[in-house]
Amino acid sequence: MKTLDQIRAAYAWECVQGVDDKYTNLAKGLPALVMSNGLMQTLAFLQSKAKENNEHAKIVRHVLGWLGRPEAQVLREEQSRDFAPAMAALAGCDSLHYQRATEEALGILKWIRYLASAVA
Repeated sequence: MKTLDQIRAAYAWECVQGVDDKYTNLAKGLPALVMSNGLMQTLAFLQSKAKENNEHAKIVRHVLGWLGRPEAQVLREEQSRDFAPAMAALAGCDSLHYQRATEEALGILKWIRYLASAVA
């Protein structure tokens, strides 16, 4: 049986295949951004930049994709497919659930950061 961290690592490994230095540099700063500004604020920032920058769009999809997986136990899969339903779900949840979402986002970002550096 795999640990949650192994499952995170496998998901992150799939996400970082074919990424470039721009993605890697963006991924390096995101955990600090989540810690200082909050999960929803960070996702909103990334989404606002997604129109002009493909790396921002990719990393939003990767984080939301993880939050929608059963292992993360944060969002339902249909909520994690798009930005608006994911934000609505996060805005409507209680503080304990939001804290869990933040922890899971930080957990997947840690692996994305490490593995992106290894492949880029």
